[in-house]
Amino acid sequence: MNALILLSLILFILMALIGGKKGVKTFIALFLNFGVLLVTILIMNDPNASPVLLTLIASIIISMITLFFIHEVNRKMVMAFFSTIVTTILLLLFIVIITDRSMIQGFGPEEADGLYLFSLAIGLDFVEITISVIIMSTIGAILDTAIAISSPMQEIHQQNTTISRKDLFKSGMSIGRDILGTSTNTLFFAFFGGYLGLLIWLKDFDYSLGEMVNAKVFSDELIAILMANTGIALVIPITAAMSAYFYHSTKQPKEAKTQEFHTQKDNET
Repeated sequence: MNALILLSLILFILMALIGGKKGVKTFIALFLNFGVLLVTILIMNDPNASPVLLTLIASIIISMITLFFIHEVNRKMVMAFFSTIVTTILLLLFIVIITDRSMIQGFGPEEADGLYLFSLAIGLDFVEITISVIIMSTIGAILDTAIAISSPMQEIHQQNTTISRKDLFKSGMSIGRDILGTSTNTLFFAFFGGYLGLLIWLKDFDYSLGEMVNAKVFSDELIAILMANTGIALVIPITAAMSAYFYHSTKQPKEAKTQEFHTQKDNET
């Protein structure tokens, strides 16, 4: 049996046993998101297409699949979705500036030996391609952080319907601070683990630490990780503010109002 099929089967069984119906949906969502990425890449081959616009559309579709297909449409998923979109748009402006100033688009001299046989006149804007890669590298981390904040904030509001909007926002920020440390460390460890071979390769070229950090083949990946961490930092106050405003503005359920009324009566007596 092919190793990929075997690993996919093991993953499916574990997700189905542990996650139940939601685990099966998550497994299906992985392939749906992969399909979205594949179609996006194929359309990018058209010189008339805009890679950045295609990536933004793909990010919206991936967010909808991840949130609404797996968890269904509810208030906390809607908040996570809009927080993700707002954060991605704000981060895009920052990514464009950093990409233009850092000149990380294209290929580095270390990759020239493997490319000299190929033509680079492919009619695509490598700056936009680089921006698209960074956006795709950040969308997963932003989504994960947004749902990790909006979901407990809804629980807090349901358990304490009299909580003020300011206190609810502070609760969301407190949750976000706990998530921030672990999420940023996870991204950095994933980067150094995935690119350990690259670091060894650069060391074999007798690169100094300064040359290694400034090498295009290294710096473009490091910048992508830093952008992802920036997205995580941005999405925390955005999700907390949007969730606090939305949850506090919605009307309380009838049962909650009745319980609050009886509690006030008991206090008066």
